[in-house]
Amino acid sequence: MTAFDRQVPATASDSDACKTTSVRNRLRRFRDDESGVMVFLGMFIFLIILMTGGIAVDYMRNEQNRTMLQHTLDRAVLAAADLDQSLDPTQVVNSYFEKPGMGDFLAEVNVDEGLNFRTVSAKAQATQPAEYLQFVGRDTLVASASATAEERIAKVEISMVLDISGSMGSNNKMGNLRDAARTFVDTVITPETQDLISVSVVPYTSHVNAGPMIFDELNTAQKHNFSHCVEFEDHEFSTTVFNTNRTYEQGQHVEFSSRSSGDITNPGCPQRSYERISPFSQNASALKSQIGNLRARANTSIFLGMKWAVSLLDPSFRPIVDSLVTKGDIDATFSGRPAEYDDPETLKTVILMTDGVNVTTRRVADWAYSVESHYVHWDRFPVYYYLNRYVNHWQHNQFYYTKYTSSEGDRLLDDICDAAKDRGIVIWSVGFEVNDHGADVMRDCASSPAHFFRVEGVEITEAFEAIARQINQLRLTQ
Repeated sequence: MTAFDRQVPATASDSDACKTTSVRNRLRRFRDDESGVMVFLGMFIFLIILMTGGIAVDYMRNEQNRTMLQHTLDRAVLAAADLDQSLDPTQVVNSYFEKPGMGDFLAEVNVDEGLNFRTVSAKAQATQPAEYLQFVGRDTLVASASATAEERIAKVEISMVLDISGSMGSNNKMGNLRDAARTFVDTVITPETQDLISVSVVPYTSHVNAGPMIFDELNTAQKHNFSHCVEFEDHEFSTTVFNTNRTYEQGQHVEFSSRSSGDITNPGCPQRSYERISPFSQNASALKSQIGNLRARANTSIFLGMKWAVSLLDPSFRPIVDSLVTKGDIDATFSGRPAEYDDPETLKTVILMTDGVNVTTRRVADWAYSVESHYVHWDRFPVYYYLNRYVNHWQHNQFYYTKYTSSEGDRLLDDICDAAKDRGIVIWSVGFEVNDHGADVMRDCASSPAHFFRVEGVEITEAFEAIARQINQLRLTQ
């Protein structure tokens, strides 16, 4: 046996050293082992995700409650603001919340209403316990909603310009126009629009009879009592303003035809009471009665009808309206009209219809229409009949002159339509069995191509109904 094979007994100090080394090794291995850290981190992340998901659930429930409140509130105020709603608006809103058991959530209801409007606003609020947010110090969440609804019936000033020229006497056009215009009146004048909507009817041929009410309010160089037309200067078609300061020339009482003698029956200035302007009326029965009496006569001057229609909507016409209100000729509720153009509660609109085009129109020469005997003479004799029978042909043109050509009429119509549109007046035009030129002229006058209707036969009633419905939509704001 060698010395290397001998067993040397371990000493106590050696044993202690070994134990110390073993402990150190185990501590070193624990220190270097990372598996415990990952488990701890994983558990921490899991708790964070769980908490975040719980908080999201709290907020999702809160948003569901808010959406439910908002939906209920929206429906409640819309129903309460309806002007056709006869129940108390506050009660209507309350009922929308009480029926589903949500009465405690309604915080407040406010109602503001007047003659032509109703505004309803309300707020609701619901408080819910927070199941997860309480772990971060928040015990409740609040869901809030608010809503406002308004229905407003605007005041509307309407000028309805109706062609009663001679061509309207064929193909039952006048009958169809009467039906259409009366339907329009019934559609826009209802119990709900009492004291809000005014309709002025303006019948026109080669002239417009203002009627004695309006005529007497003007400064006029009156020559006769047969009718009540006035002449405009060309520059007056470039403005909506009606000049109440100048002196107007009275329109002649003459008939340019070749029929037999006798008191004339078809003058250029219509003379019967139902052919006069009816200003600012809400009397549907009276308006329909007037419309029902209209008859076809004379020639077509669309631009003159349009000039009067626009004048009736311009604030410059207000002194005449107020004077007629004072005299009892116009309903007192329309005092102060026409409204200003910037009045946010007033819509101004014209419905202009024709079955033709502007034509050449003439006047008797001033020298032959200057004294009372002249006025009486031309009441007995149509101009062309008298000239053909009693005057040499070469002298005929000395007795009359051309006041407007067809192209001049188109230009003046274009001027007054542009002036009206520049002031925000909404123009609807109806071409009733017109040719292509007539359609182009009327389309150009309208506020837009969509405001122009080209119709045949009974379609005119559909056009007037459509215009009336769109006017009603324009005056309702929610």
